[in-house]
Amino acid sequence: MLEAPRYLRDLRGHGPTPPEADWPGDARVAVSLVLNYEEGGENCLLHGDAASEAFLSDIAGAQPWPGMRHWNMESIYDYGARAGFWRLHRMLRDLPVTVFGVASALARSPEQVSAMKAAGWEIASHGLKWIEHRDMDEATERTQIAEAIRLHAEVVGERPRGWYTGRCSINTVRLVAETGLFDWISDAYDDDLPHWIHLGGRDQLVIPYTLEANDMRFAVSPGWVTGRDFGDYLCDSFDVLHAEGGRMMSVGLHCRLAGRPGKAAGLQQFLRHAAQKGGVWFATRGQIAAHWRSRHPPRPSERPSAMTRERFVERFGGIVEHSPWVAERAWMLELGPAHDSAEGLAHAFARVLRSASEEEQLSVLRAHPDLAGRLAQARRLTADSAAEQASAGLDALTDAERARFEALNAAYVARHGFPFIIAVRDHDKASILSAFERRLTQETAAEAAEALRQVERIVLLRLKTILP
Repeated sequence: MLEAPRYLRDLRGHGPTPPEADWPGDARVAVSLVLNYEEGGENCLLHGDAASEAFLSDIAGAQPWPGMRHWNMESIYDYGARAGFWRLHRMLRDLPVTVFGVASALARSPEQVSAMKAAGWEIASHGLKWIEHRDMDEATERTQIAEAIRLHAEVVGERPRGWYTGRCSINTVRLVAETGLFDWISDAYDDDLPHWIHLGGRDQLVIPYTLEANDMRFAVSPGWVTGRDFGDYLCDSFDVLHAEGGRMMSVGLHCRLAGRPGKAAGLQQFLRHAAQKGGVWFATRGQIAAHWRSRHPPRPSERPSAMTRERFVERFGGIVEHSPWVAERAWMLELGPAHDSAEGLAHAFARVLRSASEEEQLSVLRAHPDLAGRLAQARRLTADSAAEQASAGLDALTDAERARFEALNAAYVARHGFPFIIAVRDHDKASILSAFERRLTQETAAEAAEALRQVERIVLLRLKTILP
């Protein structure tokens, strides 16, 4: 079977006009406070790992210590569980919070888990261990995911309904989606709103997370120095999203980072600011997922980038008049999610037309019917052409108008060697006649270029009737 290159990343997303979020209470911004609970799940020889942890701590330039325990690193993580968690719990216990809980860390922190549950916080899965997944083979990672779910249910009392790995592999999101167990996945940083992806044979809701409105930047460079740095950034982010309206904001927190007094001050600053400004819906990610699913459920559709060659040509072979080869070549391009919209697929068709030989371009122009010509009178136009000509009233001409069109058609073809082409849906009879007379006198090379631009416009308008 003939294969074509496909681009799997989605660079289009919601497009130029995001859907209306319609947050409860007419809120301008939905704010998701996320507390990452990783302490006791990080790399450590006590946990069976080959080296100590080196990620996200206040130890500058930390490196793994192969085969050795790192007392200082362990102590910093211990602070998060012993002191930082409780400081953040006191600050946030009356607000909806989503916990990204590493299953093995939760298992080692029974009092913290009880406090999370008493506060009504959502406890989502943050994987089995706080370690890198990038080098895991699929079988190993699938086993890790399954064990994380099992242990989470044992420790918390119910299985997780949301998932965020953080240190994920290229396969993680697909493997998690394949379980069919999760209302949402957050291993993405690609939008300010939830969105659906089709993975593992199902539609999976993604609630994007953040690595910038996140206290982790206290531990990386460039990053925060003072709590005010963090607070100012959160407030600025909130204000921009508030002005836009209908957006979502995640705030990432870690017990060993934002749980420190000076860093916690930045979070306090943001909470005061958001409360004073108003128009905010503090919600768990589960609540956001439920709201989004009710307002914007997945809409199954046949995606051009996922079609077989045969289906693609069957569906789009007639978009360029009597020239299915254009669709065949478009299918061979590096199509992806960005081409599953009318604008995107029209761009692929335009690339084919622009790169075609001069003779092929002329064949496309010559395949078009005359405007209000004999084919129209004999009702032998393609369905698209017939509808387009009717939209401008060309199916109901007076005898004088018909005679005028016939005379212009004959003069145009005699001068240029191909029919006059115009995107009639953009015009009425008067503007079509005006363009006809103007373009009749142009040099043929310039007119051929103009005619091809009109073909591109026609392609776009036709695709807009059948694609988003």
